[in-house]
Amino acid sequence: MAGAGGGGCPAGGNDLQWCFSQVKGAVDEDVAEADVISTVEFSHSGDLLATGDKGGRVVIFQREQENKSRPHSRGEYNVYSTFQSHEPEFDYLKSLEIEEKINKIRWLPRQSAARFLLSTNDKTIKLWKISERDKRAEGCNLQDEDGRLRDPSSVTALRVPILKPMDLMVEANPRRIFANAHTYHINSISVNSDHETYLSADDLRINLWHLEITDRSFNIVDIKPANMEELTEVITAAEFHPHQCNVLVYSSSKGTIRLCDMRSSALCDRHSKFFEEPEDPSSRSFFSEIISSVSDVKFSHSGRYMMTRDYLSVKVWDLNMESRPVETHQVHEYLRSKLCSLYENDCIFDKFECCWNGCDSAIMTGSYNNFFRMFDRTTWRDVTLEASRENSKPRASLKPRRVCAGGKRKKDEVSVDSLDFSKKILHTAWHPAENIIAVAATNNLYIFQDKAN
Repeated sequence: MAGAGGGGCPAGGNDLQWCFSQVKGAVDEDVAEADVISTVEFSHSGDLLATGDKGGRVVIFQREQENKSRPHSRGEYNVYSTFQSHEPEFDYLKSLEIEEKINKIRWLPRQSAARFLLSTNDKTIKLWKISERDKRAEGCNLQDEDGRLRDPSSVTALRVPILKPMDLMVEANPRRIFANAHTYHINSISVNSDHETYLSADDLRINLWHLEITDRSFNIVDIKPANMEELTEVITAAEFHPHQCNVLVYSSSKGTIRLCDMRSSALCDRHSKFFEEPEDPSSRSFFSEIISSVSDVKFSHSGRYMMTRDYLSVKVWDLNMESRPVETHQVHEYLRSKLCSLYENDCIFDKFECCWNGCDSAIMTGSYNNFFRMFDRTTWRDVTLEASRENSKPRASLKPRRVCAGGKRKKDEVSVDSLDFSKKILHTAWHPAENIIAVAATNNLYIFQDKAN
């Protein structure tokens, strides 16, 4: 099988041939910790792609227009803007250093010439305005051409300033800073479909914010027990429904998902729906609770389904059926026998994200060894692909990879014992309307597309 699914939504069963498009980032063997990509997000139109890294920087790539003289450059993403979103801080009350690492980026729907996005580190959320300037004012009365202020008494005649063309300049300005509302580390932000509010979630609480108001937020979920010794689970991810502004879900470290309706009460401690798959007693082990923890939850674009990622699998749930998922896709089941060593090197706590394609017919998530997985929900086919510079010629097709769990290894297979667990793909994004995917591999951003694109 050549590929799975399609953002452009080809007929079910159509195999896609994924090919290399671009790779961003340095080739250095010694990767600086600050350069490691920590989040990837396409804008609603897909013409912009934002990444955040552990150094607190946000890099925005813009899709180029078609160029007939360079047919291979069709749809290429090039750097549009780079800015420092967060700086390292220190909480003097708790004697804690607050990392600058960008945990999440979320785009706001475009409503003017400028673009807006939310970015967050562990404690502070910022609303950024990304705007273009290609004209400058000349002939001002109270300042000279260098921008220095003039003495008003030296002005002998009034001039009418004129706008003159200049090289395009992209500016990023922080319009709002939402701070001091989270005691614990923020793991999720999600913009509401009303385009006026958004939520932010940490380990124990979820807050509701208005985009125009920075000095207060409403606490809508609080699972902190009166006695912290009684704490049994934490919130791992949260998201608003794509169409119903009153509905949100949040997942927990126990593998459960709660759906809340804000119409029922102001404090959503009592959920409307509770999604949990019964555990098979025969497969219970020391690691069961760790690997069942949900690391990501995403509503489908239609709003009918939601997808959750735990350590070994991706599950698709129908919002109308709480008892069990309608689909379970094994991501790397061959690692079940390696859980002990993965626990010792802390890899078992890695938080993999997942994403839908444009019409919810396929899903994608990451694995180790720079492998990532795609599952076609129509044909039930799946494929493992690799983000690697070795296959980085323009339009070079990606060869499906296979992992040998034991026994005799075939020619094209990779032994499970030779997997590199330091190379992991935690963050992926799928273009909202086309078969273009972005895959973050350490400090490199790979962009792949289907052959027909």
